[in-house]
Amino acid sequence: MKKRTYYFLATVVAFAVLAGCVKDRTLEKLSVISGNMKTAFAPDRREKVYEITFEKQKGSKTYIARGSTTESGIGSALTAAAASQGIQLTDSIIVLPDPALNGMIYGVTSISVANLRYEPRYSSESATQTLMGTPLRILDKKGGWTRVVTPEGYIAWVTSGSLQEMDQVAYNNWMASPKVIVNRHYTLFREHPLPGAPIVSDGVWGNIVELEGQTPLYYKVKLPDGTSAFLLRYDAEPFQSWANRAKPLPENIISTAMQFIGFPYQWAGTSIKAMDCSGLTKTAFYLNGIILLRDASQQAGMGEPVDIAEGWLHLRMGDLIFFGRKATEGKKESITHVGIYIGDGRFIHSAGRGVRINSLDPASDIYYEGSSRLLKAARVLGHVDDGKGIVSVKEHPWYGISIN
Repeated sequence: MKKRTYYFLATVVAFAVLAGCVKDRTLEKLSVISGNMKTAFAPDRREKVYEITFEKQKGSKTYIARGSTTESGIGSALTAAAASQGIQLTDSIIVLPDPALNGMIYGVTSISVANLRYEPRYSSESATQTLMGTPLRILDKKGGWTRVVTPEGYIAWVTSGSLQEMDQVAYNNWMASPKVIVNRHYTLFREHPLPGAPIVSDGVWGNIVELEGQTPLYYKVKLPDGTSAFLLRYDAEPFQSWANRAKPLPENIISTAMQFIGFPYQWAGTSIKAMDCSGLTKTAFYLNGIILLRDASQQAGMGEPVDIAEGWLHLRMGDLIFFGRKATEGKKESITHVGIYIGDGRFIHSAGRGVRINSLDPASDIYYEGSSRLLKAARVLGHVDDGKGIVSVKEHPWYGISIN
């Protein structure tokens, strides 16, 4: 069915080119075809890859499609659409994950907090963060950068030294191994089980490492890069039991979020070191065993819509509330901000200098100046693991809890 869909789109794209680009040069026609294909099948760079260019083969009338995509049917659809325009197109597109990876398509974040970007360079816009122990899927590599998929399906680039690459056997062993998860804001991994021992790495709330043994005061652990270290037992707990008992009440989510009040705002931050608005919601839920989508615009489509026609009357503790711009005749709706509702018209969010509590009530002395932009609300709790995209760490197949 999917293959037929691609060929149907190829026909539609071809007619669009006939209508508007008959006099254009061949490369311009191919660009229009490709643009329409991208819009239809890979419009969001956060979820799919579509990076395709065209060139004319020397000494021939044939053109070559190069680049990469996550969509397996694109090459055939482009070839068919080009042929309908009398263009000979050879498909040299790499379908990700890149076969050149030779099976090394699994990875685990190996530093306390890794910064991901939309392009493989430091000057590129920040996209998100992952925590030590976060399982990843590797798509391709370029220079010192690796393109990965996070557990919630977000695609971005990370420096290659920030993750441990694995083949399927090594990854299966990692999933099956006993682990501990850090449950304090900050901790330190040390070379020896002594307070003043040299530091191997810093650690933050939510980091996951393999368990190798324990003493009365320390866990002996193995970091994702294979380095052995010691972690205070007061700063962590067994990962599997943590994941299995994660059935958070609204109070648990709010209590976690409240522990970040005063923490700084950082665009694309999703860790306790700093976080943006959706990073706060994602982090508060993750530390309670629930994986949300990354961005506010994505989170707005999760769970059950809540009626806000009467303001906060129908909101419950733990609901997500979203702000932005309403759709107009010429523009789509735009979700730009999210917070967690905590009751009595108040909510917690990350904005400005950092995490804080504000109110939707104009009479409150903590009234949020952006309250007039309230657009919608969603109830996530009560819809975890119900098949609608909100997945617990326990049931997410990448962590291996459900198969142990």
